[in-house]
Amino acid sequence: MTARGWFLFSLMGVLWGIPYFMIKVAVDSGLTPATVVFTRCALGAAILLPFAVRQGGLPRALRTHWRPMLAFACVEILGPWWTLTDAERHLSSSTAGLLIAAVPIIGALLARFFGDTERLGARRLTGLGLGLAGVAVLTAPQLTGGDAWSLTEVMLTALGYAIAPLIAARHLREVPTLQLVAPCLALAALVYAPAAALSWPGTLPDAPTLASLAGLGVVCTALAFVLFLELIREAGPTRAVVFTYVNPAVAVAAGVTFLSEPLTADVMAAFALIIAGSFLATARAPGVRRVPWSARQTSRADGRVKTPSGALPEERPGSTGQGGG
Repeated sequence: MTARGWFLFSLMGVLWGIPYFMIKVAVDSGLTPATVVFTRCALGAAILLPFAVRQGGLPRALRTHWRPMLAFACVEILGPWWTLTDAERHLSSSTAGLLIAAVPIIGALLARFFGDTERLGARRLTGLGLGLAGVAVLTAPQLTGGDAWSLTEVMLTALGYAIAPLIAARHLREVPTLQLVAPCLALAALVYAPAAALSWPGTLPDAPTLASLAGLGVVCTALAFVLFLELIREAGPTRAVVFTYVNPAVAVAAGVTFLSEPLTADVMAAFALIIAGSFLATARAPGVRRVPWSARQTSRADGRVKTPSGALPEERPGSTGQGGG
């Protein structure tokens, strides 16, 4: 990977690792989850929609793919962003970030029910076991402290983040990422607008809260998606999503540094188990060769992607992974 690719990779690891910290700041200031989600989506949509329109083809994409786009919006943004934000009213940002790191593990399990014919094998089964053990280490001590529902909300968020890429891969391959993300953000903003209006704060929030809201919408949503597209072009979609393994470390570091969240032995053990489990559970079986994105050739006659004999094409851009927290 080039120096530019490594720079984008490092930047994305930070941009989609800090939303948990920013969400925590916002909800601890008294803002409701609806207000936080609305503001984030509205800012992101306001920035990305003009680019999506300028790209061309947005009306056609909406007419042709509105059903899977609606499903994607529900399981990637509408549901997960609210449940995650609501959960962080009671959980630390470190805990939320680590639990969301289980998305690849959940995705590997779900893929078996959606037609993934690749044999799990000992390595992937070991990864699933390690990841689930990490989740248990992190959640078990808190189940008796009144946080069971909050933990469930985070796991529901992770489930949504795991389902969304499957929808995108199966039904939204032809939709460019901007034309997928921008309308979904706009829809979410419209859905949450009434609840946000009813719970809008009577006084202007303090500077840290305003900065967190702006960071969520402008930096962690709009800018992050644009940079993610650049990273895909630079490194290909498979390498591009590897940065998701860095996100939990950033989430924990931000929580410990800025919010004085405890860095306990349980957190460290869970981090090691979940990351190792995610890596092993999503590893490809030996002998399965992936074709780099830049090495593909597209037929001018039918627009289909050609790959060398015996190789499997990489995923197309469109799966946004964890959705940026």
